[in-house]
Amino acid sequence: MPIEVLVPRRLYRQIAEQLRQLIEGGEYPVGSRLPTERELAKKLGVSRPTVREALIALEVEGRLRIKVGSGIYVIEPQHQQVSFPEPIAGPFEVLNARALVESTTAEEAARRADRADIARLDAVLAETEATQPSFESWVAHDREFHLAVAGTLGNAVLVRCVGELFDQRINPYFERLARHFETPSAWRAAQAEHRIVRDAIAAHDPKRARMAMRQHLERSHARFARDFSEAPDIRCVDRKRSLRPPKVVLPPRRRQVRRIRTAVI
Repeated sequence: MPIEVLVPRRLYRQIAEQLRQLIEGGEYPVGSRLPTERELAKKLGVSRPTVREALIALEVEGRLRIKVGSGIYVIEPQHQQVSFPEPIAGPFEVLNARALVESTTAEEAARRADRADIARLDAVLAETEATQPSFESWVAHDREFHLAVAGTLGNAVLVRCVGELFDQRINPYFERLARHFETPSAWRAAQAEHRIVRDAIAAHDPKRARMAMRQHLERSHARFARDFSEAPDIRCVDRKRSLRPPKVVLPPRRRQVRRIRTAVI
């Protein structure tokens, strides 16, 4: 028997596997509702974003149906389940990485941007506002704006890095999460945040540009992290609101997942 390479399993996959076993063991029959994300996170001893990534993975696999504003329900498994390659990282891990990389990029863009660079940012913003909003069009324009900010530095490697980080969201897991929470009001909020970033770069204010980009990506994180039981209504961010010092979003510490005791659930 040949030696096989061992691939470490990500924390959210471990949680998904434990929940899958509970479902298959009859602890949660078809039609039943799972505990809330908050309850599961407390029982497992992990963060809510990690639990959310596990639930999204099970929804993509056809084991759960998530109804925003209602809860998480077990459904009859599909006769022919489709398997997808596991993404490199979960959605929240990607957003944390983007906040680190792109806030620094925006800071440097504020130092280097010329009139042509600002004109490109304005063109992206204008095109976004003129386009009939849809999930696909928003993702395309969102990507274009972030690449335009990186492009002001004239470094092809950095542009590719920002693009590849953004493209981590182009997978069934991130897309399913986004479709739950990316609404027209959320897109308007993000567009307003883009304009704050643009204004800081145009004003050649590195500190404000860094803060604006970081806060934008942290707010994206917050939009994705809303509880599934909350109503899916996200208000647009007030563009006149002053920028507060950003809260650093740290990735959850690696820890051993607690086993859920079925007798106490």
